[in-house]
Amino acid sequence: MKRFFRNNGLSIGLAVLFVVFLFCHSVAGYLSHNEDQADHGQPQLTYVGFLTSGEFLESVGENWESEFLQMGAFIMMTRFLFQKGSSESKDPDAPPEEVDEDPKKHKRDKKAPWPVRKGGLVLFLYQHSLSTAFFLLFVISFAMHAAGGWTASNEEQLLHGRSPVTFLHFLTSSKFWYQSFQNWQSEFLAIWCMVFLSIYLREHGSPQSKPVHAPNSDTGE
Repeated sequence: MKRFFRNNGLSIGLAVLFVVFLFCHSVAGYLSHNEDQADHGQPQLTYVGFLTSGEFLESVGENWESEFLQMGAFIMMTRFLFQKGSSESKDPDAPPEEVDEDPKKHKRDKKAPWPVRKGGLVLFLYQHSLSTAFFLLFVISFAMHAAGGWTASNEEQLLHGRSPVTFLHFLTSSKFWYQSFQNWQSEFLAIWCMVFLSIYLREHGSPQSKPVHAPNSDTGE
């Protein structure tokens, strides 16, 4: 058991933080929602009711979509684009790295993942499975944001005595895209900071950083 936690400590730690902060997010949102309902003389929701409300699904979806878009785009961009001196980039002056090697050369390697040994379409899909997974998660989160936002928007419309809007109307509204773009721009700012700051700054012991003694011109981990 000790070895299991040692070998999986990073994913376990991140998963625990995710669950903790998602729970805190839901509780804070639940309290805020019911305070707003009380101010308008409207019935309050139960905690479970809030978890399935458009408002909560919208807030979760719009944040998740930006994270998955950022990571998917970053994975794809690092295949072709370089940043000299960054720990997050391949070295433009170095020969092709192991990550660029043709996986077909390892078809007979018994330790290689089965898609590599299988070849063909299975291998093609596996070669791009990481970016595909992130973009699929982006689409799912985008749909959650849109569906939750549409529901929440119509609840607000009815609260103010207005008629509900169609899904297409909400999807093309400035409100929906204002929410999306405000998250997308912040995510690309964060990853840009990681790429640029890793040229000049260090974090001893982190694989996301170059060695502390490495020159600024060194590229890659």
